[in-house]
Amino acid sequence: MAVLGCFVAAEQPISPTSLREHPAIAYSRSAPNDPVALLNARLQKGEVTLEHDSRSGYLSAVLDALKVPASSQVLVFSKTSFQAARISPRNPRALYFNDTVSVGWVRGGDVLEFAAQDPRLGTIFYTLDQATAGPPRFVRNAACVQCHTSEATLDVPGMFAASVYPDQNGTAQYSLLYSTDHRTPFDMRWGGWYVTGHHQGRHLGNAVSTDPNDANPVVTPATLHPERLDDRFDAAAYPLPSSDIVALLVMEHQMRMLNLMTRVGWEARVGEAIAGRPLQKGIDELVDYLLFVDEAPLPGPIAGASTFARHFADDAPRDRAGRSLKDLDLRDRLFRYPCSYLIDSKPFDGMPAEVRERVFARMFEILSGRDTSARYAPLDAVRRRAVLEILRDTKPELPDYIKWTVSG
Repeated sequence: MAVLGCFVAAEQPISPTSLREHPAIAYSRSAPNDPVALLNARLQKGEVTLEHDSRSGYLSAVLDALKVPASSQVLVFSKTSFQAARISPRNPRALYFNDTVSVGWVRGGDVLEFAAQDPRLGTIFYTLDQATAGPPRFVRNAACVQCHTSEATLDVPGMFAASVYPDQNGTAQYSLLYSTDHRTPFDMRWGGWYVTGHHQGRHLGNAVSTDPNDANPVVTPATLHPERLDDRFDAAAYPLPSSDIVALLVMEHQMRMLNLMTRVGWEARVGEAIAGRPLQKGIDELVDYLLFVDEAPLPGPIAGASTFARHFADDAPRDRAGRSLKDLDLRDRLFRYPCSYLIDSKPFDGMPAEVRERVFARMFEILSGRDTSARYAPLDAVRRRAVLEILRDTKPELPDYIKWTVSG
């Protein structure tokens, strides 16, 4: 699985640290405006409180406060977190997410982990002490940036899903690590993760290596289609006894999409000479991913093990025909209409106006059929037209030339 690396220019490309701290970005020196920062401000003003429980600390309270559904729960048992010492197949780390916030919880851990998307700065990392003494406070965690700024995140602070080859204790063979998203072949996904739900394919989830001389996880019918997880760990200690396959698919798509928005937005702000490549190249890459051009086929039908799929699109804007970019397909592809729902997000709207204008222009070239490249042939005319009609009715900032063309 190829992952985008450093952008090479005629001169030495800017380092991730220099890019992050460029005056036009000032990542560590700028006050964030993400959902966690906003909740933190309300906490300090006494406008909201968080209840603590003996089972999972502040987890339930922060999920409610941040509007993160518990049904999005996915479980990772590889030791790939700063709380690695507590993580194992017997005590997996739980992740929960909505469109702009991810929450991490390790049973018995000292802190909750947060990654929240600032419309301008990108992903900001926080922890929340699980101790009950004193009022709760989210603390920005600069240490997370060191592991979460790499080729896998396009060299900007961001989230990524890793598929690894774990041993029986969850220790990952780091020489065999893949960053996964919707382009990744199904059979390479979810090494080191628990996966529950129904599908017709092969993946690396639920499996571990049992031979110290062979790092390959042992994939069996029992690892591909587990009926339950409570024989592997104390599932009753978690909000849900599942690690939903649909939530995993959505989360993988979302992480890279958000990183692309951050990267292209930063490139526009610092300028092409510093970023190390033409801005249009980044825009083309963003648009191709936004439109699922290289999506790997899914071995459907796929069904989740929680209510995530049922409620994922509840809050989605819909066009006059009742269609939404969050409508799931789950047969051979993730979504029914090939355009990311994150086009309706604050991170998308937070990109510079020039970037948004050029993204819309490039999208229109492809969706209107004006770009006749073979690369875009799989986007059939019916689905392209549907995407344009949905955007016309749900994206107020859509340029008039697109609205007029679609309506005419």
